[in-house]
Amino acid sequence: MITEDVLAEYTATIGIECHVQLKTKTKLFAAVGNDAREAPPNTLVSHICFGLPGALPVLNKEAIYLATKAAFALGTEPERFSKFDRKHYFYPDLPKGYQISQYDEPIITKGEITIELDGEPKKIGITRAHLEEDAGKSTHPAGADYSLVDLNRAGTPLLEIVSEPDMHTSAEAKAYARELYLRMKYAGVSEANLYYGNMRFDVNVSVSKTDELGTRSETKNLNSFRSVEKAVDYEIRRQIERLEKGEKIVQETRGWDDAKQKTFSQRSKENADDYRYMPDPDIPPVVIEEDYIEKIRKEMPDLPDDYRQKFSAINIDAQVVEDIIAVPETAKLVSGILEQSEAEHARRAAFWMMQPASDDADDAQDGQQSVTSDQLIALSRLVSDNKLSSTAAKEVLVELIKNGGEPEQVAADKNLLQVSDEGEVAKIVEQALKDNPKAAEDVKNGEMKAIGFLVGQVMKASQGKANPGLAQQLIKKRLGL
Repeated sequence: MITEDVLAEYTATIGIECHVQLKTKTKLFAAVGNDAREAPPNTLVSHICFGLPGALPVLNKEAIYLATKAAFALGTEPERFSKFDRKHYFYPDLPKGYQISQYDEPIITKGEITIELDGEPKKIGITRAHLEEDAGKSTHPAGADYSLVDLNRAGTPLLEIVSEPDMHTSAEAKAYARELYLRMKYAGVSEANLYYGNMRFDVNVSVSKTDELGTRSETKNLNSFRSVEKAVDYEIRRQIERLEKGEKIVQETRGWDDAKQKTFSQRSKENADDYRYMPDPDIPPVVIEEDYIEKIRKEMPDLPDDYRQKFSAINIDAQVVEDIIAVPETAKLVSGILEQSEAEHARRAAFWMMQPASDDADDAQDGQQSVTSDQLIALSRLVSDNKLSSTAAKEVLVELIKNGGEPEQVAADKNLLQVSDEGEVAKIVEQALKDNPKAAEDVKNGEMKAIGFLVGQVMKASQGKANPGLAQQLIKKRLGL
């Protein structure tokens, strides 16, 4: 067992390659559907996907548009000139024997993402991001002596985003993966559904006691923030244990077994020379004009940092902000309320609508909210005007989400509106004091905790309708305080 003191002697260096599936309607080079989630195997295919002789690919211009948006989301601009190359390798799910990708002149270079841990910001550099087509999918039936290939995914447009090796802990790797996910989602580049593999993370990890980097491993196809964190932790410990035993680290590709929470060896890692890159003769270079770039720059939606800055005006905890931003529709809703009304209403709505961010970000919580900003503002005003308690407001909100309606009418129908008529509440207060003389005497003697008991009795007698603030004022007034 490696001790914490031994672990502290090593520095881990981490880089992440992320494959982002672009949300185009059709594939990168073929005019067939790009959404293979529910499609039967080998139904979203064409002669281009099968790599038949003479098949000529045609570049999907929407992929260039989305890659340009991604560049802005990564804190940079697209390259004005980029080109496609052939990356050769032989595997059953790649019928052509090569993958069309970008090698030495990618569409994006030199971006950066800022993450925050324990209140401290840290910049993570982006080396490059390049367009490429996805390969097919191989499956290996249990107990069978054969494998099956589904080419529905072959040709799906991917943007591979390669970070600088600027991360040194699993927490930083997890934070980077989450921020990248949010930026791609907010920019509208990808559906970013991790469950369906719209974003997949390949994590490179090495350890060293010196400034010289150690031999790295690459753990591929991680599809949750938690698995990124756990895979990094496991690899750091595994590599240190081997080095402490005097063994060497092998440069290799590894997989992640989520059930066992450990990585396992898959194959030795190829180098760029092994792929025999060459310019693709069928795809002309991509030249992007300035007018095109400026048009997309003006179309860019608000990104996570824009919302973080907006929400600083409503005085909520940083973690609450992250929980709101985790669901883009909630962030847009709260932002809209802030633009339409006072900060107190946006703050209240933020707490009502937030859902704790999931480590897996499987999108189960995502989607259009079924309540409007106008409804939430009206509901919040009922609370501000002491017409509705905060507890009752949540009950009204549930009804609004399920069946719609006007907040005040819903509250009235449910008999939840508070009684703020001073005369009505005064009668209930008088009876509460009469029924609880000891508590009244305790309050007179300075034991202010007893006033909470008396307010509770008023609320009970009024079936929760009395305004508690008014009730407390009237109790104090009646007892001469």
